[in-house]
Amino acid sequence: MRKRQRTAGQETQQNLNLNFIRLSEIKPEERKMGYMTVEEHSATLLHLKRSPGVRSWSLLVGIGSVGLAAAYYSSDSILWKLFYVSGCLFVAMQNMEEWEEAVFDKTKNLIELKTFSLYALVLTLWRKGQEKVVLDLTHLRDVCVQEERIRYLGKGYLLMLRLATGFSYPLTQSATLGGRSDVEAVAALLKRFLGLEELQQQAAEAEFGDDEEEEDYLDHHSSDSEDEADEL
Repeated sequence: MRKRQRTAGQETQQNLNLNFIRLSEIKPEERKMGYMTVEEHSATLLHLKRSPGVRSWSLLVGIGSVGLAAAYYSSDSILWKLFYVSGCLFVAMQNMEEWEEAVFDKTKNLIELKTFSLYALVLTLWRKGQEKVVLDLTHLRDVCVQEERIRYLGKGYLLMLRLATGFSYPLTQSATLGGRSDVEAVAALLKRFLGLEELQQQAAEAEFGDDEEEEDYLDHHSSDSEDEADEL
């Protein structure tokens, strides 16, 4: 009985050590990046998460303060004051970023992209505020950084998932205003986890082999044609 307990304890300790090693393999700057945060990382699972940034909360506080000031200094009725506050809060929530999650599961060969919107939750009276998109992990061929123009704020960057079907899907619905390096760090982490660079290298080698076979066939066909011409 004691041997079984010791064995179970040793297995649990080994699993904890393995998880600690996998997390320690991630660089400190990659655990919490400006674009997304690494919540969980193992040999078969990668969980990324993103929350509204400082800009979103600043807008919420700033626009909400305008509504509170208008209600405080206004001599209108209480209904109008409530309208001022709720209207400003509604506009602030409309401009907030969303809570987003991305789960890459190798065991299920699935990519789950979840989005939670506070604005949609309030607009639909708490009936609908979360969206979920499921993609086939085996169809993923590449990830790349895409630049977007954000009105009044300049350039933004987000990560695009390139699928074998020819379609592309954004990893997040909103672009980040931070540096491009933050998004590139997430792209490098995804490529290492999924082994996309090896797949691209194998595809390039296969394409190069097909080109060589085609050239050999053309050379052989042209030599046969020249031999037939010499015989004639």
